[in-house]
Amino acid sequence: MDLQQMRYVVAVAETRNFTRAAERCFVVQSSLSHRIAGLERELGVRLFARSSRRVDLTDAGAAFLVGARECLAAADRAVADAAAATGVVRGRLAVGVIVTTAAVDVPELLQRYRARHPDVHVVLRPGHSAELAAAIRNGDLDIAFLGLPESERPSGVESVVLDHDKHVLVVQAEHRLAGASQVALREITEETFVDFAHGSPGRAQSDEAFAAAGLVREVAYEAGAGELMTRLIARGLGVALLPSAFIRPLAADNPELALVPVVDGPRRIEWLAWSRFNPSPATRAMLDVLGVVRHA
Repeated sequence: MDLQQMRYVVAVAETRNFTRAAERCFVVQSSLSHRIAGLERELGVRLFARSSRRVDLTDAGAAFLVGARECLAAADRAVADAAAATGVVRGRLAVGVIVTTAAVDVPELLQRYRARHPDVHVVLRPGHSAELAAAIRNGDLDIAFLGLPESERPSGVESVVLDHDKHVLVVQAEHRLAGASQVALREITEETFVDFAHGSPGRAQSDEAFAAAGLVREVAYEAGAGELMTRLIARGLGVALLPSAFIRPLAADNPELALVPVVDGPRRIEWLAWSRFNPSPATRAMLDVLGVVRHA
């Protein structure tokens, strides 16, 4: 058994197709199929159930896949550690980003990072804060930019605060409150709201603020992206509470939107989070670019 066989198994498992797996691995299909068949003979089990139309993992294949991925990750880490010992940072950096990240200009950050470490392959993964933090704990992400209510902080990960922010009310430019100097939550409870999905940290920031004030509101539209929310608002379908640092640049270029300060509105904290367990050289390099001081 060797690492290349494991890579072939992972490729077939992820593509569910021997031809596409061979293309991904830059090898002819007959060679890939031969190596997997040889591995199955060595193990004494079938890893894949094959038919003319589909390829599925067997129970043994699913069990093998877990260990294969761990072995490949360990091998990649060994290569990266060896390179880092010579002063060269290589490997893969998986970065999680919430859609309303504002404390850091992510493209500008990646530009600086690439200038220093051009051999690192960066993978960006959008998502909400809870799932991104869980992905760090599970080893699926190396680092992430999160946004949480003031009452919460990332758990099970290393983290530093990047910024504190207040939410503002986002309304259509022709809305009755568009010219208001400020509003309170009790003045907007009858409005129809656009917000993030129920249960997400982005939604929780507003839900907690209304609950603390003893108020109830209606959320008619749930969306996963801030820009989609602003398009719904511009059509007059509802209003939203969004972090000011995120929405102000978007509203500045959109005359169909107006922003109103909220005196008792939600507040959030933006965090940078990374794994507590032996961060990779690529992760340590990103923390250095961000100027984060790590403690032993």
